[in-house]
Amino acid sequence: MLPIALDKIAHIIIQARDHDSGVNPWAHQGGGRQHGTRHALHDFIADLNEDEQAALVAVMWIGRDSFEPEELDEAMRTARAERTVPTEDYLMGEPRLADLLEAGLEALGIPPEAAEDDLHRPV
Repeated sequence: MLPIALDKIAHIIIQARDHDSGVNPWAHQGGGRQHGTRHALHDFIADLNEDEQAALVAVMWIGRDSFEPEELDEAMRTARAERTVPTEDYLMGEPRLADLLEAGLEALGIPPEAAEDDLHRPV
């Protein structure tokens, strides 16, 4: 089981997709909505605890085929051990972050759509 709630991963996917326009979505846009979304996403990832951040990186690596789904624990250990920059900077440097997180969830047998749907339901 992942040590991060699926709704947190879904939130990151949605935020990353929100301003993914085919150009570098993390480029500074002079204070506009794209910059605001980037800043909010950066802060959201930074506020995750170490286990959540390691799980997020591991899911992305699985989505990128750097690890197999059955190697999730190893991927999380590697994410912790090899961390050299803040996780939020590392992840936001990946222009295909949303796609890779979705692919990682799918490889782990977790439908990303279900978590994303939960975020859009009225409370």
